[in-house]
Order: sequence, then C-alpha cells, then structure tokens
Amino acid sequence: MSDTSAEPRDGTAIAARTLLERASRADMRTRRTLAAAIEDLFLPPEARLDDRTRAALARLLDSLSGAVEGEIREHAARQLRHAGDPALADAILGDARPVIDRLATAGLLRDPDFLGECLARVQSELIAAALAPQAPDVPEAPSLLVRLARSPDRVVAAAAAATLAADSAARSIAEGRASAGTGLPAELHHRLVWWVTAVVRERHATGPGAHHMVLDRALAGAAMRSLAAHDEGDRVEAVVMRLAAAIGAQADELPPLLIEALHDRRLTLFVALIAHALGVAYELARELVLDPEGERLWLVLRALELPRSAIAEIGYLLAEADPRRDVEAFADLLDPVAAIDPVTARLAIAPLTLHPDYRAALLALDVAEAGR
Repeated sequence: MSDTSAEPRDGTAIAARTLLERASRADMRTRRTLAAAIEDLFLPPEARLDDRTRAALARLLDSLSGAVEGEIREHAARQLRHAGDPALADAILGDARPVIDRLATAGLLRDPDFLGECLARVQSELIAAALAPQAPDVPEAPSLLVRLARSPDRVVAAAAAATLAADSAARSIAEGRASAGTGLPAELHHRLVWWVTAVVRERHATGPGAHHMVLDRALAGAAMRSLAAHDEGDRVEAVVMRLAAAIGAQADELPPLLIEALHDRRLTLFVALIAHALGVAYELARELVLDPEGERLWLVLRALELPRSAIAEIGYLLAEADPRRDVEAFADLLDPVAAIDPVTARLAIAPLTLHPDYRAALLALDVAEAGR
C-alpha cells in the first residue's frame, strides 16, 4: 500500500522553499528601496528633479520605448507568420506588457548618455512651452518660422519649412503621440532598439532551441529594419542647424533673431543660432542654454557681441520660463558681463570650441585630478 501522505509533504516542502526564496528577494528589495531613499534624501536641491520634469521624462521614456516596441512587435510578427509560426506571432502582438518596466528594472535606462539626452529634451520642451510670447505690433503678423518659410531665399524657405515639420514631430514624441521613430541620435536609437528587442525576446523565448532560432531571426530582422529606417538628418536638431546655417546671421542680425526665437517659443532655433554663430555642435549650445547658472551662456553671448540690452532680455525671458534660474543672481551678473570686452570673452570661452572628444578628454583629466 502506497503512502499517500508523501505528495502533500513534498508539495509543502516545495512551497516552503519558494516562500524562503521570495522572502530573501524581499529582503534585498527592501535594502535597495532604502538605499534609493537615502540617496534621494541627500540629493542637493539643484540636482533634484521637480515633479513636472519627472512626469515629462517618464512620459518621454514611455513614448520612445513604445514607438520602438510597436515597430519591433509588428514586423517580427509578420516575419513569424511567413516562417509558419502564427501562434508565436499572435503571442508577440498580443503581449500587453510594455517593455519600459523591464528596461527600468534591468537598469538599462540609467545609461548616462541615453538619459542625459532624454532629460535635455524634456527640459527644452518645458522651457519652450513656458516662454512668454511677445504681442506683435500687427496682430495678424506671422511668426518668425512662418516668415522664414515664406522667404524669397529658397534655401532658407525650405529649411524653415523642414524645421516646422521636424519641430512638430519632436513635440508629438515628447507628448506620447508618436507611433514610430524616436528622433534620437543614431547611437542612442541603436541602443534603444536592441534593448527593446532583447526584452521581447526574453518574454517569448520559450520552448525548444529551434523555436528560439526562428524567434531570433524574426526579432533581429525587425531590429535591423528599424535601424535602417532611422535617418539622423531628420532629427529636429539637425534640421534646425541647417536652417541656422542657411540664415547665416551676421553679428548685428543675431540679437533680434535670438530674442524673436524666444518670444516665438522656438528654443531649438535659439540654440541652433547660438551653435552656428559659435561654431559648435547643437548639443553643446543646448547644454549652455539649459544650465540654470548661466555664466557660460552670458559669456558666449558677449563673445558674439550681443549688447547689454539683448543679454538682459534673453536672461529675463529664460528666468521667467525656467524656475531653476535665480533672476536676482542674473541681475547682479548683468553689468559685469556687459563690461567684458568681446575679445576677452572669446578667449574665456575658447575651450568650448575645441573638438568635442578633445574637450571631453581634458574634462576627464580635470575630474580625475579633482577626485584625488
């Protein structure tokens, strides 16, 4: 006669082991949560994201990962159906779990380059949306970009029209309304595509090895298709730099253009005009504009021979739009900045115009020296 009590005891032992494993993971989770809370507690105020920025950043990350995820799932499913595996195709399309959660728990979203680009985008959008418009002398007068799109100079007109379209596409991505594309630099777009592909693979790579091979071929093909479709020249940053080059603003033309760009809430154009005039990459000029302290930006504007009145108007417009800025500190700096000779200012900012990799290497040495 068999011992029928063996099975329940075995089942209880298995359940007990499972409970112990879960308890062990819970202990680690508690420790990680505490460590994160401690890190957050001691963050200096200037390093802490406000709720508006945090929410916008989360929305952008959802939008970017969701757009790539949709492309990967759809094309991989089509490939799988052609390969004779409709069940797996349906499973991939029917999976309602967004990949963003897995990317976050895996720590991939902590990538400094990726998250830095996303944060800069979010801050740019928030500042642009908060910029105070200027009432035109003629109420029906078109905005700066619209006027440029109607320019008799065909190069300027084409670049302005392309900027309007690219700016609209970037805003759709930021607001979570984009169904495809990311507008990211090529290297970061590549990272995101492969991250998303890996998560989809992880969730559906079950069954025998042959099943894995079919899935891998379909997912890799979908990823390569997304990479091939990505054109870095279509990014709003690249398009608006082409517009700044087409305009080719001279020293006396630059101040009113910069101010009107801010009044029109076209922060990307404001950044591109500075980048082109200074001869640096868009990303560096954006870094200068987004820095709430602003000392480098004021020096750059003085190096570009902007008068005190123009620097003052730009400074106050940015301070009104960006709550991180101290308008009183800017007021104290205004006269000293205006007193600097443009030649002296150009010498002071010369390191900013170095080759980006050269500048990064010099900065890395400085950081290492400071850490000693």
